[in-house]
Amino acid sequence: MSVKSAVGLGVAAGLGAAVWGTLVERKLFTLRRVTVPVLAPGAQPIRVLHLSDLHLAPFQHQKQRWVRSLARLNPDLIVDTGDNLGHRDAYDALAHTLEPFRGTPGVFVNGSNDYWAPSFKNPLRYFMGPSKSPDKVEKLDIDREHALFDSLGWIDLDNSASTFEVNGTRIEFFGVDDPHRSYDKLEHVSSAIERQREDDDAPAGSPTLTVGVAHAPYQRILNSFVTNGAQVIFAGHTHGGQVCVPGYGALVTNCDIPRKQVKGLSLWRRGKRSAFLNVSAGLGTSIYAPVRFACLPEATLLTLVPATDS
Repeated sequence: MSVKSAVGLGVAAGLGAAVWGTLVERKLFTLRRVTVPVLAPGAQPIRVLHLSDLHLAPFQHQKQRWVRSLARLNPDLIVDTGDNLGHRDAYDALAHTLEPFRGTPGVFVNGSNDYWAPSFKNPLRYFMGPSKSPDKVEKLDIDREHALFDSLGWIDLDNSASTFEVNGTRIEFFGVDDPHRSYDKLEHVSSAIERQREDDDAPAGSPTLTVGVAHAPYQRILNSFVTNGAQVIFAGHTHGGQVCVPGYGALVTNCDIPRKQVKGLSLWRRGKRSAFLNVSAGLGTSIYAPVRFACLPEATLLTLVPATDS
């Protein structure tokens, strides 16, 4: 093969990959199913639907329909790890998308795109470390979004903690506001956990599960969560790398998590302790970077089961 032919073949392959990633793959929404052996012996299974990084725009009707269809799974709990908005006018679309989950218990934390509208960023800068915030960016109505979640009955875990029962298991939740923007206040979380445990009136020996929730899986957050007793941690933000190389994986993580843990279920270890960590590859992209390659958009259905049943 001549050099000219090789170059032509490479250009054609690149164009084909760009077309696939832009027009096809970013709309191939998929449900990832995993089983997590973490509950107490004899506990009833808990089906958790993990939603993250919708980056929803009002014209994304296919994404809205697909997320709405997940209600047929009848999850016991929803965990939303932020970056729900991808457009200044997406509030009604978000309400429509999440309406089928009304009445299902849920918890949520914020990502940066719950506070700020998307803006153009040079994609090459992601190779130099986590993305930086632009100087000029439009502020979104975080109170309007929180009012929607509150109407659904979902609990805000931003730098706070809460406890409620699901299928007979008492779940202790705590979470942080967006670590990517340094909105997390770990000292507030530790205080909230202490108050919650002091006020806990559950009978001795009651089965309890401890869950940490964050948008961005920075190591300082994960380490703190494990130190505070988290057994399961939910996060998003990374988009699974968004553009990956088959056989190699993600090129970037947009935080400091190891590349091999950029998406999916893994174990996060801190000293002698560990927790199951589920990092969602998310369902969307910025409207300024509408492409995915070798990294399907996803939601996750996690079935929590007793450790002895795995």
